[in-house]
Amino acid sequence: MFRTLIRPALGAALLALLPITANAADCPGNPDALGTARVLNVDPATTPAVGRKHFPVTLPLQPKEIVLTFDDGPWPGTTDAVLAALRHECVKASFFMLGRNALAHPALARKVLADGHTVAHHTYSHPLLNRMSLARAEAEIDRGFAAVDQAVYGSGSAKPKTPFFRFPGFASNPALLDLLAKRHIMVFGADLWASDWDRMRPDRERALVLERLARTHGGILLFHDTKAQTAAMLPALLRDLKRQGYRIVHVAPR
Repeated sequence: MFRTLIRPALGAALLALLPITANAADCPGNPDALGTARVLNVDPATTPAVGRKHFPVTLPLQPKEIVLTFDDGPWPGTTDAVLAALRHECVKASFFMLGRNALAHPALARKVLADGHTVAHHTYSHPLLNRMSLARAEAEIDRGFAAVDQAVYGSGSAKPKTPFFRFPGFASNPALLDLLAKRHIMVFGADLWASDWDRMRPDRERALVLERLARTHGGILLFHDTKAQTAAMLPALLRDLKRQGYRIVHVAPR
C-alpha cells in the first residue's frame, strides 16, 4: 500500500532547495514579473505520492506557494500560448504530457523543455488505469514514458528521464501505486484544480482558481494546456498571483 511509503521522520531529507532561478529583477523585459521563487528538488525514490485531493500528504510548501502543473499536452496553439504567458512572467511549471500528443507534436514538446519546464508523464492515450489489468496499465504507462522521451530527447524507454507521473482522471489504485513506488516513479495528484475540463468563460475560470486558492492558501494547482479558456486567462491570472503575494515553486527531480 502506498501509505507505507510515507516516512515523516525523513521530512527534510527527502527534499532539497536550489537557488532562486528567476525573480522580477531577472526577467528580461518584465521587471515586475511574478518569477519563480525557488526550485524544490525532490527524490522520486523516497518521496511519497503527493497532492491532498488524493493522498495523505503534499509537497512541503509554505503558505501562498504554488506549483503550477499542466496536463494532456502538448497541443498546438494552446500550449504555445501557455508557454508564452509563463515566459513573459519568468515562471516555471511541470507539464504532464500524453505520449500520443508528444509524438504528434515533437517540436512543441521540445519547446516545453527548452523553456526550462519539467517534462513529466500522463500515459500514452489517457485511459483510466484502474479499470485495466495491472499488466495492461503498466504497459500503457511505459508506452507513454517511451513516447514522451522519444519526442523530447530523441530516444525513449520504459525508464523515463524524469520519473514524475500523474494518473489520468486520478484513477489510481493501491496495486498501481505500489508498482510505481517500487520503480521509483513519483506520483503527483493535486491540491486544487481549475476545473477546466468544464467549459466556462476564461474570466470565470480565473475567478474560480482565485477563490480556491483563497481557501487552500496555495498548493499543487492543476490546469490543462490543451484548453483554450485556460490559455486565454493565464496571463491575467499570473498578474493576480503577483498582486496577491503568491510565489511560484518549480519542482524538479534530484
